[in-house]
Amino acid sequence: MKEMSPLHIVVLAAGQGTRMKSDLPKILHSLGGRPLLHYVLDLAQQMNPQNTLLVVSPALEDIKTPFSHKTIVQYPARGTGDAMKQALPHVTEEGHVLVLYGDTPLIRHETLDSIIGLSQSQPELAVALLGMRPIDKDGYARLILNEKGELEDVVEFKDLTPAQKEIPLCNSGVMLIRADLLKSLLLSLSADNAANEYYLPDVVKIARQQGYACGVVEGDASEFMGINNRQDLAKAEYVLQDRWRDQAMTAGVTLKDPHHVYFSYDTQVDSDITLHSFVVLGPGVVLEKGAEILPFCQLSDTHVGPGARIGPFAHLRGGVVLQEKAEIGNFVEVKKSTFGARAKAKHLSYIGDAEVGPSANIGAGTITCNYDGFHKAKTSIGEGVFIGSNCALVAPLSIGDHAIVGAGSVVTRDVESHALAVARGKQTAIEKGADIFREKRQKGKGL
Repeated sequence: MKEMSPLHIVVLAAGQGTRMKSDLPKILHSLGGRPLLHYVLDLAQQMNPQNTLLVVSPALEDIKTPFSHKTIVQYPARGTGDAMKQALPHVTEEGHVLVLYGDTPLIRHETLDSIIGLSQSQPELAVALLGMRPIDKDGYARLILNEKGELEDVVEFKDLTPAQKEIPLCNSGVMLIRADLLKSLLLSLSADNAANEYYLPDVVKIARQQGYACGVVEGDASEFMGINNRQDLAKAEYVLQDRWRDQAMTAGVTLKDPHHVYFSYDTQVDSDITLHSFVVLGPGVVLEKGAEILPFCQLSDTHVGPGARIGPFAHLRGGVVLQEKAEIGNFVEVKKSTFGARAKAKHLSYIGDAEVGPSANIGAGTITCNYDGFHKAKTSIGEGVFIGSNCALVAPLSIGDHAIVGAGSVVTRDVESHALAVARGKQTAIEKGADIFREKRQKGKGL
């Protein structure tokens, strides 16, 4: 739907979030791999507004985000109506003002399109609200409609009569206000209540008293879940993950156990991918067509090429690239490394800060010794290299194409292409040495 012109968006995010019991501000708690606030600012940016205004507490005055917005400080905090007053100097009297909340991260673009569509079809509306019908209505303000279905009033939960508590239509908090009326409506707000605060929803009653019409459009209650405590955060994660799982399966991804696969906000998936149980995809993961991730794997900042296979019990992080049909097996950790096409590390290995060439094969128990306690160093493993089991590759190190490193080697010098490198002590056998060893040990125990 075509956006209004101009559209101003005000994101209210000055709440203290004391129920989170955390030193971290509520809106910066992580959901699906990024802060709550970023979902709201991202959504705002998608609406192509003339400007986005973020109202915060003094603790967040210097907040930095990846999104374009102007930060406004509300102090002291005297309610949502007062927060909107702080934004007034930055809003023109043309178009509409859309009000969002920094702790409500699950709203969809199409839901905001619906409230904008209502105001486009009924330009006489002073205020339009998004309503919802939650299963548990406890704590929510109710929307009072007249016989024509127009919005008459918003009644806070604590002020509801027994009859009004039975009203199923609740206030989500999201509203669209005519910019030319915003100032007069806000200046008419009163803080004559127990909390001594200015409540933004009161603009509905004021607009009706001034002879203006107000309207409501309904949305899915799950989108308007506000995050106030750790329980809310967990519920929101559940909703968001289910949404992403459904999107992935619709895009052609097989989820063997959908409720135990976890995505991040920026996960990119192609078709014909298979994800098994307890796969956790952190931020920065790209999965190409035909890739398969076996159970109990965790990936972040990783690009998995077509047909690549990972796991089970693998951990990839910090800038990993797997090219076509590369394989990372069980109990392998890979960090900041590239595996060429058909390269393999299938058992019990750590590969860090390395380039592994096409068709190279890294044996079980191999590690790259990439850190000397002060600096990271790189290991380069060429095409077709075979690394035997239980090797330590001490970086900086280069192993040329088609070389072989014998099992149990500690390699500290570069290996030329096609060379065979063996770096281990000579084996010595002492006749009946095992018997002698046991006899000494037993005597030492006083047996």
